[in-house]
Amino acid sequence: MEVILNQDVEKLGKVGTVVKVKEGFARNFLFPKNLAYPATQANLRRIEQQKAKLAAQYEATRKVAQELAEKLAKVSVTITVEVNDLEKMYGSVSEADIVKALESEGHTIDKKQILLENPITELGIFEVSIKLHPDVTTKIRLWVAKK
Repeated sequence: MEVILNQDVEKLGKVGTVVKVKEGFARNFLFPKNLAYPATQANLRRIEQQKAKLAAQYEATRKVAQELAEKLAKVSVTITVEVNDLEKMYGSVSEADIVKALESEGHTIDKKQILLENPITELGIFEVSIKLHPDVTTKIRLWVAKK
């Protein structure tokens, strides 16, 4: 079954592209979440008219994300944690902790935008990636220190 994507779907395609998917995936996932609609002739004509508008919106959001990425690249955040006598942390630093630290610096980032492979479980300096847009990723410097 061919569908036209209404929104960007990771590992499937971008807005406005016609992709071939299984009927069950379209019927049970894409259509109910309004991520896609059937690729009929009328819908194909409509999407051609909307492509220029969508491209302009996409470029505008990418530009805003790029400006934010340049600001965040200069940011250095410190998180203090409790440690025992052997300098081992009692817990770990997760995405939520990083979001709180960035909010105290005046930057609003969603927890889902922070790319951590594993929670940070030791003291030190780390580079943390933040995905602001599908095309824009930046890194911040994170210092994990003891209290």
